[in-house]
Amino acid sequence: MNLQNKNAVIYGAGPSLGGAVSKAFANAGARVFVTNHKLETARKIADEINRAGENAEAAEVDAMNEDAVNRHLDDMIRTAGTVDISFNAINLQDTQNIPLINMSLTDFERPVNIATKAHFLTAIAASQRMTTQKSGIILSLTATSGGIGYPNVGGFGPACAFIECFSRNLACELGPHNVRVVNIRSAGSPDSRPFREAAEKNPEAMEGMLNKLKDDTMLKQLPVMEDICNTAVFLASEKAGKITGVTIDLTVGTTTALNYKPTNIAF
Repeated sequence: MNLQNKNAVIYGAGPSLGGAVSKAFANAGARVFVTNHKLETARKIADEINRAGENAEAAEVDAMNEDAVNRHLDDMIRTAGTVDISFNAINLQDTQNIPLINMSLTDFERPVNIATKAHFLTAIAASQRMTTQKSGIILSLTATSGGIGYPNVGGFGPACAFIECFSRNLACELGPHNVRVVNIRSAGSPDSRPFREAAEKNPEAMEGMLNKLKDDTMLKQLPVMEDICNTAVFLASEKAGKITGVTIDLTVGTTTALNYKPTNIAF
């Protein structure tokens, strides 16, 4: 997929999906502006991209800081001329595996507050520049609980629901300016950092959980990070130029029919 002459900014670029999408954008030809709240983390991703012969720059940007987000985009425009792609993959610092009736308000509201503030600030900052240049796409990422009732996810589900709703509404307003807004909803990638770390700590329990998640899908398999990356690259390309205002579902059917199990019907 050709992203030549496109400039992409990624928030939350690290050793998991944010970094993987950064590399995918660069591999497709984009000039990538990699950001993280830790400069060392962003530099590591940018260095890997540059060693591969592609083009990346790293910066320390707190996606919760309006001034920092705007300063970085201004620097990006001075350097590259345009902001063509914005992708937010920051960690929501959510607490899960606790029933809502046992959860503290602090743990519940943390991911909601991070999602609302960081996605609003980064998307609006990109919007202001993209509407001026009359082009661009704003991408975000959520999970299964953004589209279906799901137990024991605390504030993560409401945070995902906000991101999806915000993405739709923003798309309505930006459409007349030729700016697209699309969200990607994933069932969770077993090769992503949170899953890998959990598997290292408790491999047996993690294997059981992954089998349950797979069983919830229609194809009995989960999307790996490459699936998310391929979707993000496609959506950022001209081939997806008429796609906006929607959530692209990569939950492998889970949000359509949780625990979908085909049965033979006797007629």
